[in-house]
Amino acid sequence: MDRNFRKNTELLAPAGSFDILKAVANAGADAVYGAGSKFGARAYADNFTEKELLEALDYLHLRGKRFYLTVNTLLKEYEVQELYEYLKPLYEAGLDGVIVQDLGAFRYIRNHFPHLPIHASTQMTITGAYGAKLMLEAGCSRIVLARELSLEEISHIYQETGAEIECFVHGALCYGYSGQCLLSSMIGGRSGNRGRCAQPCRLPYELQSEAKEPSGKVSGNYLLSMKDLCAVDLIPQMIQSGVYSFKIEGRMKQAEYAAGVTGIYRKYLDRYEENNGQGYQAEEEDRKRLKDLGNRCGFTDGYYTRQNGKNMITFRKPSHEKGKEILKNPKETLPEQKEKIKGTLRLFQETPAYLMLNYKDIQVEVTGKPVQPAVKQPLTEEGVLERIQKTGNTPFIFEEMKVELGESVFLPVGELNQLRRDGLERLQEEILKKYRRKEEALAAECLPKDIVNPVREKEIKLHVLAETSEQLKVALSQPETDRIYLESFLCSREILTEQLRSLSARIREAGKECYLALPHMFRMKAARWFYSRWQEIAPFADGYLVRNLEEIQFLKEMGVNSQQVQGDYQLYGYSKEAVLAWEELSLVHLTLPVELNLKELKKLDWQKGEMILYGRQPLMISSQCLHKNTSECDRKPGILQLKDRYGKLFPVRNQCSDCYNIIYNVSPLSLLHHMKEIRLLKPESVRLSFTTEKRGEAEQIFACYRQAVSSQGDSREKYLQDYTNGHWKRGVE
Repeated sequence: MDRNFRKNTELLAPAGSFDILKAVANAGADAVYGAGSKFGARAYADNFTEKELLEALDYLHLRGKRFYLTVNTLLKEYEVQELYEYLKPLYEAGLDGVIVQDLGAFRYIRNHFPHLPIHASTQMTITGAYGAKLMLEAGCSRIVLARELSLEEISHIYQETGAEIECFVHGALCYGYSGQCLLSSMIGGRSGNRGRCAQPCRLPYELQSEAKEPSGKVSGNYLLSMKDLCAVDLIPQMIQSGVYSFKIEGRMKQAEYAAGVTGIYRKYLDRYEENNGQGYQAEEEDRKRLKDLGNRCGFTDGYYTRQNGKNMITFRKPSHEKGKEILKNPKETLPEQKEKIKGTLRLFQETPAYLMLNYKDIQVEVTGKPVQPAVKQPLTEEGVLERIQKTGNTPFIFEEMKVELGESVFLPVGELNQLRRDGLERLQEEILKKYRRKEEALAAECLPKDIVNPVREKEIKLHVLAETSEQLKVALSQPETDRIYLESFLCSREILTEQLRSLSARIREAGKECYLALPHMFRMKAARWFYSRWQEIAPFADGYLVRNLEEIQFLKEMGVNSQQVQGDYQLYGYSKEAVLAWEELSLVHLTLPVELNLKELKKLDWQKGEMILYGRQPLMISSQCLHKNTSECDRKPGILQLKDRYGKLFPVRNQCSDCYNIIYNVSPLSLLHHMKEIRLLKPESVRLSFTTEKRGEAEQIFACYRQAVSSQGDSREKYLQDYTNGHWKRGVE
């Protein structure tokens, strides 16, 4: 079977180095993804130099394969300006695509490299047809879906959008939704969104009730540690659901792992296609082989057939385990896969030697020196074939060679070898020519200009997020409050529309705006519910707080004016390009990024931005449920405490309506003592985000806010004993 023609599927393998790239290509990958020296979400992998990237492109293209570059970190302002010089040589050499998380990088690449396919990274957290549609219309050519989706959800996305879909099929899983995790960033300063995750989810934790009593009964304390994904048994269902690209995780892994896993998935994708899916079954021997190559306390087939569950968690200390035979013989030499070519050689007296080579639809012809009459020993067909079919280190092998030989002819061996070298070199040039982009990338001068913010005399508005009815009552009684965000999980889904009508009336009577904070995750079930109740919801909300791409597109289709939509911190605006990209997607009002420091924030225009002034920061949004995994699912929302090895307690909220957990920071963010500096940023509003606070605590925060606003700026926090500055000063690398 010819593995290089464009099939109904693509096997996409990881490579952290050139050697691994060659190994997975020889093992049967259709495409390879990897990072250069910048902007990759695995900053600690070996990664490729610029020279190696160019060599990798040619190596794969000569074998009919593709290379996708990961540019999947969040880019700061100065980094966006480095994209042009970084990508230009790769673009012109025929780079097949870039995998992107950051909307600023996305906009810049789309505008400056117009013929370069852009893949929406899994870190964009696209969980439904609304988000996929939004990014396809913006210019993405492929959607890498969130790993938490079921086969039903994937099928729905494909049926609704026809998107080219990429999904993970093997390798490590994150506990939280990719792109929705700040755990490593906030507790250790190593940002997962910047490719530097320290994997705190692999550490031990204990679960306690709100009263700090042990909660649940499980053996093992590694409550956030996911087993590795292995979905080899689900290949037929994934294909039938619309998955095109099957992605293997593992850019930090060694060559034997990447190549070994690739080879097994190649076998089963081919088997499916050869038999049209009939009688598909993975062999036990191959399942064992996959385990031996490496697993983390066993395998899980992921979220494709389940919402979550304890059988996906290691519970014991995770280690990447290998089989004994693999440990004994770690290296396996794979034969290099050669491309089959055909040739015709003509040698006649007094005419130039002639060689024609054919590869697929490409034909090249070269000529050498004139053929001489034989003085002593004429050339024989057998002798000529032996020399002309030597392809050496080239990617080719002769499938067929015709020799047309005149009578009594002679050509020196050196001339015959040169003819062959010239022909093979010319063939490589013609193959690679198809990938080269003749047109220049658009000039780099199109970067957004620095904006001089006019002096704003207007007072900064105060917005308040309430997760409980107690917090809402406090916010209503405060004259400073201009807007209240009602969390959609404040009430159960069954009574949300009734409660929204009642609460909205109270909020409006108090002279404040009522905004509905939509769920952190807006998957198919939630989207369908909100769509079915929209006529009941819309009259009672003055606007909406959105947390994901799904909700932006949903509100657009519901006819909501963009001025009524406030983006939350998860919709990252790290650069001017990112802010412009969000505006093009109809999101005008953003929340200031929580990972940028003051110096970095000053470089951007925040006149339509909102600053989180106080609040316990959500560190992770997870499709897993700690309560269910350690006890049972009783569909009772509540707060648990996750205790780390230092005794620190992270509150965990069960959001049962949409079945996800929110893990909050140990201490609340407080920038109350930085009001003087915040005013210089000229945000449109500041926000107090209440999560676990009781009534008295919420009232204290308002008192602290009034004191902070009336003061001229204090050198240290006087208002709270337990707080964090977040990244206000330190930022992230």
